[in-house]
Amino acid sequence: MFGWGAEHRTRGACAPRKKLLRGFTPHEPVFYRRNRFDLAHHGVCVICGRLNPPLQRSDGRAPDQVRPISFDLNIAPHAGGSVLVAMGNTRVICGVMIEEAVPRWMKEQNVSGGWLTAEYSMLPYSTTTRKPRDIVKGRIDGRSTEIQRLIGRSLRAVVDLEKLGPRTMWVDCDVLQADGGTRTAAITGASLAVAVACRKLAREKKVDAPPLRKFVAAVSAGILNGSAIVDLNYEEDKAVSVDFSLVATEDGEFVEVQGSGEEATFARSELDEMLGLAGKGIADLIAAQRAVLARLMVTPAS
Repeated sequence: MFGWGAEHRTRGACAPRKKLLRGFTPHEPVFYRRNRFDLAHHGVCVICGRLNPPLQRSDGRAPDQVRPISFDLNIAPHAGGSVLVAMGNTRVICGVMIEEAVPRWMKEQNVSGGWLTAEYSMLPYSTTTRKPRDIVKGRIDGRSTEIQRLIGRSLRAVVDLEKLGPRTMWVDCDVLQADGGTRTAAITGASLAVAVACRKLAREKKVDAPPLRKFVAAVSAGILNGSAIVDLNYEEDKAVSVDFSLVATEDGEFVEVQGSGEEATFARSELDEMLGLAGKGIADLIAAQRAVLARLMVTPAS
């Protein structure tokens, strides 16, 4: 009875024909997934052939549409580069400081070049209920540790550490307001802050050329009521059956791919669809990054 074909699910009968689906709106297609029913809000009813209405997102966006994004540069005057990034109602401050030294392990192992590392935190008032500072608990929580490592990996993938020279680039990302996608907003904003800091190093003649090779950005995606969507807000993030995020460069190369089912499985076709939406979303975000720098007559060097 339960569908386990190429896509791990098969389309069942029109809801009015199924007594056990009593209460469902007529003509909506039903998908069997393991031993529960997932109601889809798009597609064609296999019994009556009627077209069902498309998925309606709470904020009115199309499935492939990212939230409105803005970048405010140089909000922290003492930083080498700083950005307040807003993606919808999620807001993150990203600041970059340059230290004229490298970590001790690099010296001990005779590793040439420089280093880039990141720290991430959510400010106490970033959520609807106060979030205690990590210093109160005496340790960084596991989620923050995971995210700041992800931010560091994402940026090291696009920064030439040899060109950076014997320096450490510190990237601090502090969440002012959280409405889903804080880690992806932090990566996208930090990429722009690093671009500004790298250009400043070049202007000050500390490096021959800006060490940023290309832009990087990140975005979330998911499966909500059988439909793939991109750039989840908090309400969507709670409701999706599959949670997915992608970090990629401006030339379409992947840095990191994360995806997991929330008490559910997902098909290869759904993965491909989320990858496609996320890829388009990242292209939109990088276009926004470049537009901001173009207005300042600043572009990262190849």
